[in-house]
Amino acid sequence: MPNMTLSVPDEMHEQMRKHSDVKWTAVARKAFESKLAKLEKSEQKSNDAVRAYALKHALDDWDDADELLKH
Repeated sequence: MPNMTLSVPDEMHEQMRKHSDVKWTAVARKAFESKLAKLEKSEQKSNDAVRAYALKHALDDWDDADELLKH
């Protein structure tokens, strides 16, 4: 598993040191996972919207519709 170095403001670091029982790496990992899940969901919605628009507005003789749907 790759390592990552994060910078946090001094005040935050002091607060975190007061809670040494917390596994801050796990907290950060869960925050990253949550953000990535939200981004992927948003990307999927965007892709679905593009596909729906393309399908709704595609002309029968438009040969490039399949190419648009690949993106």
